[in-house]
Amino acid sequence: MAAAAERETEGPAADQAPAPAQAQAQARLQLVLASRKNANAVFDILEGLEAEEEAEILTATTTCGKLFCTLLQQGELFVGQLPGEEECLAADCSAEVKYKIWMRHRYQSCIDQLIDLMMHESDQVQEVVLCTLMKFVQAEGRWPLVRYEDNERYIFPQELLKLLVDNLLQIERDTSSLQSRFQEYLEYEDVRYYVMVYAADNISRIMQSLKRDLLPVYQQNAFGLLSSIHMPAEQKELSNFLVKQQSKHAEWKAARLKEHRRVFERLWLAFLKHKLSTNLYKKVLVILHKSILPHMSKPTLMIDFLTAAYEIGGAISLLALNGLFYLIHHHNLEYPDFYKKLYSLLDPSVLHVKYRARFFHLLDLFLSSSHLPAYLVAAFSKRLSRLSLNSPPQALLMVIPFICNLIRRHPSCKLLIHRPNETQDLSADPYIMEEEDPAKCRAMESSLWELQTLQYHYHPDVANEAAIINKALSSQETDLSTLLDLSVSELFEKEPNRKVKSVPLEFELAEGLLGKRNDLVRHHWTLE
Repeated sequence: MAAAAERETEGPAADQAPAPAQAQAQARLQLVLASRKNANAVFDILEGLEAEEEAEILTATTTCGKLFCTLLQQGELFVGQLPGEEECLAADCSAEVKYKIWMRHRYQSCIDQLIDLMMHESDQVQEVVLCTLMKFVQAEGRWPLVRYEDNERYIFPQELLKLLVDNLLQIERDTSSLQSRFQEYLEYEDVRYYVMVYAADNISRIMQSLKRDLLPVYQQNAFGLLSSIHMPAEQKELSNFLVKQQSKHAEWKAARLKEHRRVFERLWLAFLKHKLSTNLYKKVLVILHKSILPHMSKPTLMIDFLTAAYEIGGAISLLALNGLFYLIHHHNLEYPDFYKKLYSLLDPSVLHVKYRARFFHLLDLFLSSSHLPAYLVAAFSKRLSRLSLNSPPQALLMVIPFICNLIRRHPSCKLLIHRPNETQDLSADPYIMEEEDPAKCRAMESSLWELQTLQYHYHPDVANEAAIINKALSSQETDLSTLLDLSVSELFEKEPNRKVKSVPLEFELAEGLLGKRNDLVRHHWTLE
């Protein structure tokens, strides 16, 4: 990956910069590396970072990357706490030490200029600068500029990476394109660990200092960075490090999955404790059950967040079901009024929302237990039947088999279909649609007359599906996986390919659009 990053930093400059500019930059690079007497040529190289032309900036960035990575490797930069430049010149020290301190200051100036260029208007400049800075991170890891006397400390250029994280989390500027380029570096275990540490600190500091209800751009940037972090599932997966530790690698926090999970948890809790926009709420809930909860040290800390989201209603409540189901199933979460709340979510919008398939997949899981009381299953079946009267065909082709599957699992509810002499008068139906408690809605006293009504639906597939209740239901449940995501376009595409089983052998040719032989419509259209 380091080689790929190097190709990225070399490619654009080589393609776009004029040949003389490249040759001149290369010549200056060779001068500085050839002899310390030519050290002042580094100012000419750094000057290119302030150029107006994009090609010149790219060339200068690439040249700086090669220069300072080489100087780090050769030990030409001062190691330790960097003294002031003027203080160094006045101090009584060797010419070599003065040179290394002076060059270390030039390196720091280069980093400062590159950090500023991360906000350049050109995406290409931003990406090349990012790759160059990450090359510096890797180089400083191999040839550290910090000297630790304590053997318990581990070498990693944390300060440089912290600057990068702070610039990826801009308050008023979208950094999504830059984050997408940075994502490949998050595959390194140590980079990911320290990014999480500094991102958690940044989010806590920014959100507390500004004390606003919402920071749309900043929070979107933060979510973009957080959602791009993919955690390993097992300790043995922690094998890809940007910086190799010489000793005590196993004791390094960045090499321990337990520490990764602890920091990952702190990061998400720092982000989610602040108010989010509705759109961001939905994005978090979509990935929560797969990408966040399984990798937290204590997933139960998310109970308050999920229950609050579940109480909001609408699509957010539907999406919160994923996380709640994970906690109920894996961590024995007790939610006393869970089915009551789930029942209240069954309103007309549930068959029209974007997340319909996800909701019914979870609803099927929640109602799959054979130990559920009959009144509860009957309440869900009846409510879905009533909602089906005003539902689109693509939803009906999923809801009807869903209801039938519920009845197959709970034979005691078959009386809803086969109740004798049941009236189809809506006013005489004992079921109370407005009742939010499934135990009090009187569904067991009613019948699924709505399914019989749907046998006269205008769409033939819906009518045929509803006719299944005219016969005894088989014990084999219908596979809903292919029906959950059924769309209107799929229904339209299916119709032209439908094979007609029989055709009329006799018919009378229509002579008028309105059924009259000489109606006025025939003066404008001819029926053929």
